[in-house]
Formats: sequence, C-alpha cells, structure tokens
Amino acid sequence: MIAGFLALRLYSVLGKRTGHHQPLPKPAEEGGAIVRPQPRTIDAESAPREAATRAIEGRAEQGIRAIVGADSNFDVVQFLDGAKGAYRMILEAFWKGDRDTLDWLTEPDVKAAFVGAIDAREAEGHTLDNRLVSIERAVIADAALDGQTARITVRFDADIAAVTRDGEGNVVAGSLTDAVETHDVWTFVRRLRSDDPNWKLAETDEA
Repeated sequence: MIAGFLALRLYSVLGKRTGHHQPLPKPAEEGGAIVRPQPRTIDAESAPREAATRAIEGRAEQGIRAIVGADSNFDVVQFLDGAKGAYRMILEAFWKGDRDTLDWLTEPDVKAAFVGAIDAREAEGHTLDNRLVSIERAVIADAALDGQTARITVRFDADIAAVTRDGEGNVVAGSLTDAVETHDVWTFVRRLRSDDPNWKLAETDEA
C-alpha cells in the first residue's frame, strides 16, 4: 500500500503523460538557472514586451501586475527562462537522487514528496536513466501576491525519455528511443523582500 501511494504521488509530481510518443532528436543544450529577477519590468518595450504578453494567460495578468507593482525588478521573460532552468534542474536532481539540490530548489513539502519517492526507488534497487529532451512550451497559468509572498504557476509542456533500470542495469520499464509528451503545472514562490533572489517550487500538479 505504501509503495502504491508513493507511485501515485510520484505520478502527480512528474505530470500526466499523454501516451503520444515521438522519436528522440539529438540532445539539445538548454541552459538556465533557478529563477532570478533582473532589472526590467513587464512594461518593457518592443520584443520583450510582446514575448511577456504571449507568456501570460488571461487569469494570471492581474497577479503579475500586482507582483510587478511590488517588485519593479521582476521581469516575465527572464522569470520563465529561470523557471525552465529550474524545471530541468529539479527533474534531474530527482532522477539522480540528489537530495541536496532538491533542498535549495524546493519547499519542504515538495522535497519530502520527492525524497519519499527516491527512498522507495532505492529500496527496490532501481535507478532512473531519464532525459529531458526538450521543453516545448512554458506559460504562466496563474499568479498572485499575498502580502509580500509572490506565487506564480507555470505550465510546462515537455518531451521526456524515461527508463527504469534494476540493480544490474537491466531495463525494467520505459524506453530511451521514444520521448513521452509530459504536462506539468508547477507553482513557484518567493518573498519579495527576501535577500534570497531565488524562487522555490512549492506545488506540483498535472495539466
């Protein structure tokens, strides 16, 4: 029963897979780091402003404007660049069982869910040989400012190659020859007046 619960939790953390498979392209280099605000606002002119508008869904606009009003350094485009970097770093840390990286990228409840799944996986002698092939799309689906705490929800559409191996390296599930379309909804939080410029993952769900 415990293993079943952890498996279900892990499924919700990683998102819903649609069953749509596609051949893997060559690995692409995707940089980016955990979300760091830079000195430019949502009202920047020209291309950055258009890109910011396209990256925000309607119900998130009011919340984003509230965050910009409280922190003039906040920039939508750079936030999403950082969010995509964080998405990759958190997934790779989970796949590798890197608890230390998860500690500074996630809030305690989320870290506990990841670590519980890692512990269960290691108890079975399994390892993950996964790869984030590409992030096809990342948009801000919701945003809110509660006092000085900003919350931004990002929907990621990504292709992931996933393989589970046993202690001897044999494949027990998945395939590295096909990418699986995955949809995740992650919520990042940050106290705007904090000395720490980083946003942390506070909630995970599936789209």
